Amino acid sequence: MHRRAYFAAALTAALLVSSVQPAVAADTPASAKPAAAASRDLSASTSPEAVGFDSARLKLMDDYMAQVVADGRVAGMTTLLARHGKIVDFKTYGKASLATGQAMPKDEIFRIYSMSKPLTGVAMMILFEQGKWRLDDPVTRYVPEFKNLKVMVSADKDGKITAVEDMKRAPTMREIMSHTAGFGYGLGDKHPVDKLYREKKVLAANGLHDMIERTATIPLMFQPGTSWSYSSAVDIQGYIVEKITGKPFGQFLQENVFSPLKMKDTGFSTGAAKAKRLAAVYVGERVNDKETGKIVEAGELFGNSMPDYSKPPAMESGGGGLVSTTMDYARFCQMMLNKGQLDGVRILSPASIELMDTNVIPHNVLVTTNGTSGIRFNEAVGFGLDFQVDNDPRRAGFLEGKNTMSWGGAAGTWFWIDPTNDLLYVGMIQRMGSTGGDDLGTQARTLTYQALLHPEK
Repeated sequence: MHRRAYFAAALTAALLVSSVQPAVAADTPASAKPAAAASRDLSASTSPEAVGFDSARLKLMDDYMAQVVADGRVAGMTTLLARHGKIVDFKTYGKASLATGQAMPKDEIFRIYSMSKPLTGVAMMILFEQGKWRLDDPVTRYVPEFKNLKVMVSADKDGKITAVEDMKRAPTMREIMSHTAGFGYGLGDKHPVDKLYREKKVLAANGLHDMIERTATIPLMFQPGTSWSYSSAVDIQGYIVEKITGKPFGQFLQENVFSPLKMKDTGFSTGAAKAKRLAAVYVGERVNDKETGKIVEAGELFGNSMPDYSKPPAMESGGGGLVSTTMDYARFCQMMLNKGQLDGVRILSPASIELMDTNVIPHNVLVTTNGTSGIRFNEAVGFGLDFQVDNDPRRAGFLEGKNTMSWGGAAGTWFWIDPTNDLLYVGMIQRMGSTGGDDLGTQARTLTYQALLHPEK
């Protein structure tokens, strides 16, 4: 989709109390106001027509996804569309594994890679609401190891950094939650800073503190707040959660997000009992460095063996380490649509949800980064707190509603949360890199909204 190329980021990372009626956005049509919060829990299904969709038009999406599987672009898939807290369409396609021939079940577990990031953001906002940190605090207040960070000035033709300068100021918490702090990631080896991230194996560190120590030895890409670059900042957020709470990051997520939301299959590992439910992951088959149009199961990636998700990882990566199911992730999305609560359990306040759903990238950065690798931020498309935010979707050429939040994962998973139309969508596949054709998330958006003929319902 229009937010795809950067999703390869998480690939490297993964390898190495209230039932208050949720507030309705000011731009939500009055007749599209959701039902009582008690029924907005995805426990019921509804006909497409009851919530404004045309069944014949919606079938175009199902037919398209079925064809993607039939064409061999992916082994299998699950998709879930919900509106007003009720399931409109929950489908499975193809196989969980081509080797075993097992049909894709609705409760299959997927590597969600960078779809871990919004969950980490919610963990951060829980602490924000407790007054543990503020958006414009310097990150060094929580990570003093970053006090002496330098900023890259120049590099030679071989990509070796030749000059650095002092930071003009430390990055802020706002900037680490919007990828404008200047940290690298190590996805590719074109940028000198990313080269160092790879050389120092930052995302293959032995725990989050080790990750921080390795990061502290590498210059920033740019002065904080002056540009946008997809980064390891969400892994840094995971460390900050540990530092503030004194608890392992995964434990905090389990106690404060996964367990309250009944996300029973989401975590940094499956455990032995659920390991067989983890879908096989595929890559495009290559011969003489050209793709053949076929997919093969991935045994290794970038020279590293695929991680064993049945066991806890060495580092709990908030940027890309989680596994989940379609329904688990949909429950998370529904909590966001419900302005912070689900099943009578409140995770965040409505105001905090709105804050996450507000662009925080400075105007000059939105303009100057139009055309950055992987995404074209501009006045119509921005970034909030660990979510992409559509400020003006029609101007951007999108059909979704204003303030739609979204992101995706390196293995092709995608989601969006549309508060204007009170709608969510989760798509799960397991194919690393490209999806062998048109981006599925982009197609799903178009095919969903062309079928929403009566958004006032």
